[in-house]
Amino acid sequence: MKMILRLSAICLLFAGSAVALTGERFAEIPLEKMSPAQRVVADAIMTGPRKRMSGPFNAWLRSPELADRLQKVGEYVRFNTSLDKRINEMAILMTAQAWGSQYEWYAHAPLAIKAGLDPAVVAAIGAGRKPDTMKDDEAIVWEFTTQLRRDHGVDDAIYARALEKFGEAGIMDLVAVNGYYDVVSMTLNVAHVAPPAGEELPFRQAGR
Repeated sequence: MKMILRLSAICLLFAGSAVALTGERFAEIPLEKMSPAQRVVADAIMTGPRKRMSGPFNAWLRSPELADRLQKVGEYVRFNTSLDKRINEMAILMTAQAWGSQYEWYAHAPLAIKAGLDPAVVAAIGAGRKPDTMKDDEAIVWEFTTQLRRDHGVDDAIYARALEKFGEAGIMDLVAVNGYYDVVSMTLNVAHVAPPAGEELPFRQAGR
């Protein structure tokens, strides 16, 4: 009987460990337990345009200087690039899909549609296929981002199209959106940040 109880306890211990390992890896840091450096960053995020500590920020707080530098870059690439919000969000969705980052998709798909991206385009990106119908600037972003991810560069033809449409500043902003949200998606995947239960997502979470 004692042996059975001991084995049951061990099974429960391992079951609890399995649950812990599948949950979010970085516990939320309450404001009152943050270091002064962490509090400065948290205050900057919560009083800025985001208004809340969601997504990668809780994990980034483990390295406050990194968190501060990244959140400043993120504020620019999300809210202030030279690109139209619609194609800015399109590039973010392509990044989320490429990394299998469900939280990133959950957070930005509604923003993309609100910014004017056709839901059919959003659905195609989520399915990992080229949308059948896109506006000219969307087609450029699709091809530029696809080449950048697949080939680690872009050819002269798409570079010329992007240059004519967006200018040099726009090209660099598009590269930065891709790069920043790569870091965001990697963080979310490593930290196991998940969307709310019951959300319908178009792809499986990477690593799960």
